[in-house]
Amino acid sequence: MKTSPSFAELSWSDDGQPFSTHFGDVYFSRESGLDETRHVFLQHNELDQRWAALPPGASFCIGETGFGTGLNFLCAWQRWEQLAPADARLHFISSEKYPLSSQDMHRALALWPELQPWAEQLLAQYSDLAPGWQQFSLAAGRVTLTLLVGDLLDTLPQLDAPIDAWFLDGFAPAKNPDMWQPALYQQMARLSRASATVATFTSVGDVRRGLQAAGFDMRKVKGYGRKREMLCGRLPSPPQATWTPPWYQRPDTPSGERSALVVGSGLAGCSTAFALARRGWQVTVIERHATAAAEASGNTQGILYCKLSPHQTPLSRFVQASYAYCLRLLHDLLPQGDGNWAACGVLQLSTDDKERQRQLALADQGYPHSFLHSVDVEQASALAGVAVQQPGLFFPGAGWVNPPSLCRALLQHPNIRLLTNSDALQLQQRDQHWHALDARDQTIASASVAVICSAADSQRFEQSSQLPLKAIRGQITELPATAHSRHLRTVLCAEGYISPARHDRHHLGASFRFDRLDTEPSAEENLSNLALLDKLSPALAVALQPQQDPQALAARAALRCTSPDYLPLIGPLADAQAFDSDYAVLGKDASKQPQTPTRWYPGLYINAGHGSRGLVSCPLSGELIAAWIGGEPLPLPRDVACAVHPNRFLLRQLIRGR
Repeated sequence: MKTSPSFAELSWSDDGQPFSTHFGDVYFSRESGLDETRHVFLQHNELDQRWAALPPGASFCIGETGFGTGLNFLCAWQRWEQLAPADARLHFISSEKYPLSSQDMHRALALWPELQPWAEQLLAQYSDLAPGWQQFSLAAGRVTLTLLVGDLLDTLPQLDAPIDAWFLDGFAPAKNPDMWQPALYQQMARLSRASATVATFTSVGDVRRGLQAAGFDMRKVKGYGRKREMLCGRLPSPPQATWTPPWYQRPDTPSGERSALVVGSGLAGCSTAFALARRGWQVTVIERHATAAAEASGNTQGILYCKLSPHQTPLSRFVQASYAYCLRLLHDLLPQGDGNWAACGVLQLSTDDKERQRQLALADQGYPHSFLHSVDVEQASALAGVAVQQPGLFFPGAGWVNPPSLCRALLQHPNIRLLTNSDALQLQQRDQHWHALDARDQTIASASVAVICSAADSQRFEQSSQLPLKAIRGQITELPATAHSRHLRTVLCAEGYISPARHDRHHLGASFRFDRLDTEPSAEENLSNLALLDKLSPALAVALQPQQDPQALAARAALRCTSPDYLPLIGPLADAQAFDSDYAVLGKDASKQPQTPTRWYPGLYINAGHGSRGLVSCPLSGELIAAWIGGEPLPLPRDVACAVHPNRFLLRQLIRGR
């Protein structure tokens, strides 16, 4: 069944202002949307005074209902830059059921020339949005926008964020009664810090009483323009929290010196370092090889592969959110061309009737056409530039990336120091610092926080040795382009993939070997890769048929790292022995709700196990690690963040009696 409309349904007045035909209401005051926003939301949340008083390095979080045209966000961002300390960070979280299309967003924001410096940054990353969590890093990482695309009564319960101020916006209660519900006000109270403020344009009694019932002290004040009154208030103290699993609760946020060690300079390590560096952390990346991205992240062409499920599993939702963030980061950080990357599109070809039905179900989920759409054989061949024999799904914004180029760009941040030819074999905590030790037990570097990003070798450290990480060998075959193969315009993938030519070379893969853990290329895997090409496009296979011995074909083998459930491990590390002791009752009765706080390794985290999806998943994983470390809003729904939490395996092993 197809979901609700993907985008807001608008009409435009003679003076160029947007009107929601679905709700029969305006997006902002016809007198002056700017002045209304400043009066209602900025003034009555006391943001001028609060932001001017923030200490250096502080963060502030705004929650909003109804992103609309983004006017409230842009006004807040503009004022933030004028008043807050230069190193403070603003988090703006907004729920939106019907986001504006990219075209409508450009048209709406053209109404506000004063806001153009901020609007241009948003529009550079804004595209037709798919449902789910959408993370935007703006102002060189100083401002983070998280859009929760969907019904807020579904999205807010999954939000993990400490809110300082609420912009209670949206279409009027009479026009949109489904939103203005006690369940919304209760979620607002759950998410609020003590003394969080709220402001809204309406003065409707049901809204005031609902907020009061949730714990907010509310009062009526003068409204904007023709509106005589509006509401504002404060939450004296958050409601008593319901039980949540302690093994998924947040560790204490590190205080004092903001320094971090990152062990490993593949995509996971570089993404983690970059996310922390943009937050003002001084980051040392430790790499055992002579260069960054020397192992699995060193392939010449990685594919932005986004295989989704119509059933919206945690894996599918994680991949979808990661894919969208990865594309924004690439467009912001890494110029296309020069062999860096190309948004040439990815064709996922169906392999059989079952796969085709899965693809058709996905295409009927209400995704924007610019995100994905179904194509028949003729359309697929036209898009690819070569003949294919299967229909499929087309992802227009996807493509290929040279992972080492991305890693180098991430490491260029001035707060990052890369130490090569340094092999960290142990991690020890002394004097509130983590020390990375070499083979002679000498300290390579130390910092207040450490993040293990060493793929399957993450198990070498005592603190993470119990985690079920597994190495899987994969080989990529390189084929010289031919006159016919140069017509290939998109990535083709099914059981394997082939890329358009980069520097006149195609890359074909990839094998999956569980019986070998070396990285010496093999003729056998070259032959198996060539067999994958036959299934992708027989015509292309003929055009690329190598004349030389498969043993002589250029190839690269490396070891991916995965977990038993194919989800990565991203988050804080707990003491495994203490975990077993503290929660032993779960081995007898998994329904128990123990209260004992989890005993974490203070300031120790892991980001590993991304498998063959690392190019897509690593950039957002760095944001997730930074959010865990800094006590920030999580960039994923809470259940998805738990699905990638390393403690899930300690919990499963305990319950299963292993």
